[in-house]
Amino acid sequence: MNQLTAQQKATLMEELAGLKRFSMSLTGDGHDADDLLQLTVERVLEKGMPDDAHAGKWSYRVCRNLWLDELRARDVRARHVKSEMVGNGDHGVSSADGLARLEFERAGEALNHLPEEQRSVLLLVAVEGHSYAEVAGILDIPIGTVMSRVARARRSLADKLE
Repeated sequence: MNQLTAQQKATLMEELAGLKRFSMSLTGDGHDADDLLQLTVERVLEKGMPDDAHAGKWSYRVCRNLWLDELRARDVRARHVKSEMVGNGDHGVSSADGLARLEFERAGEALNHLPEEQRSVLLLVAVEGHSYAEVAGILDIPIGTVMSRVARARRSLADKLE
């Protein structure tokens, strides 16, 4: 891995808004998204990337991998403190926008319950507006895999929201 070229740094800067949205869609939390974005940029700047890598695609891949690492770490921590944790399950909905908010929460919850592979592909296509070919490049998977994951994710979301 080499340090970033001026062109790669410029491309990384152009991708920050998209990376921020991608981080938010992965984490579902503004603070976690900010932390993930910062870690992603730090990692890319610190570790560099291959000379032939596209800075945007590389940064999305780094972001996704960092989030997977975080999820694994949280899972390990949760297993060690599971007996101490107690949830209250109280999720109130305001009366002013109750139905719309409830539908939005249901959609978000359904999205969060998708397998990570389906969720990240769907978010890159549907939210970030990347083509299937671009997503295949970002995640380093075949385009057919992208297409099937998007189809399964959409079908699963439709089933959960019916």
